[in-house]
Amino acid sequence: MAISAGAAGITGVDELVIAGDEAEQLGQAHAGRRRWSWRSVRVWRFVILIIAAAYFLIPLWAAFRYSVWTGEGRGWTGTAYTQLVHSQGFGPAFWLSVQLALITTGLTLALMVPTTIYVHLRLPRLRRLMDFVTVLPIVIPPVVLILGVLEVAPARLKATPFLLALIYVVLAMPFSYISLSAGLRAMDLHTLVDASRSLGGGWWTTLRRVLLPNMRVAVLSATVLTVALVLGEYTMASLDQYQTFSVWIVAFEQDNSHVSVAASLLSLFVTWVVLMGISFFGRVRRGAGGAR
Repeated sequence: MAISAGAAGITGVDELVIAGDEAEQLGQAHAGRRRWSWRSVRVWRFVILIIAAAYFLIPLWAAFRYSVWTGEGRGWTGTAYTQLVHSQGFGPAFWLSVQLALITTGLTLALMVPTTIYVHLRLPRLRRLMDFVTVLPIVIPPVVLILGVLEVAPARLKATPFLLALIYVVLAMPFSYISLSAGLRAMDLHTLVDASRSLGGGWWTTLRRVLLPNMRVAVLSATVLTVALVLGEYTMASLDQYQTFSVWIVAFEQDNSHVSVAASLLSLFVTWVVLMGISFFGRVRRGAGGAR
């Protein structure tokens, strides 16, 4: 009986060893599949990145090459960019677009930040309705919108180009609301507000010192989208007969297409500079807040 018990014990040990070996092999197989899966995902990410970069950079390179290539024996030259700065109407048109961008951004944030916070805090059931209402300016054609505004706007308001800023606020509303709403959904809004109120903070203090610092990324995204919209809008400005930067580019193309393409690249470069500046400002403020 002792011999049979010992044999049984040896058999049990062998079974445990075999089971351990099989488990190890299965683990290695799963690890190999996992590594292969991650490798395939990384390869596809790299491929998608290359395709996206080619889609955006090739047209930009073609536009830049056209703006610096004269084809008259002089080869590569930066004459278009030097002429751009000294071209008639460039300064006033660019400054008007900058003013409209600043006014539009200020009005949009002043209207949409409190509205978005109130909807998410007090009226959560109206989120779907707000998502639908804020998309309506995209559905309405710009021609119809500007003609309707010019028909009902007071004469004193139509005599100033800043009427465009009010219309741009309507156009920027979908983009700003989506950005701000995404930022609010990413944080625990009710907990932050209740904590601030329990510590004696008023609504203005809660907004300024609690909510806005946590919404910094969302506010910066809405700002960038609004500025890009104003700098690139053409239809409404042309129908309102004001020469913004985009209208000046189209009007100048009739005389010198090289300078017009250079101006288009300049507007894109300005938008990128604004984007990088706002991103850098957000990182600096975030780092300063963490240091405190």
